[in-house]
Amino acid sequence: MAAVMFDTHKFVRKLQEAGFEEKQAEGISEAFKEASVEAEVVTKKDLQIELAPIKSDINLMKWMLGAILGLAIANFAKQFL
Repeated sequence: MAAVMFDTHKFVRKLQEAGFEEKQAEGISEAFKEASVEAEVVTKKDLQIELAPIKSDINLMKWMLGAILGLAIANFAKQFL
């Protein structure tokens, strides 16, 4: 999993600009930093790895459906034409 970079100083400044006192802003910043470290972040690469087998199965199912449909049409044409 990828690490999330977090600029606590910038975050504290933004909170102070919004009206928080320095001590409050630092507390919120520290809590947010800890929460983001514990969070499991899913990257695009992680999703691609997990979805690759599903995509493969879907492609196989499309091929099989096409083959079955082709056989059904051929059988129909053989019987009625």
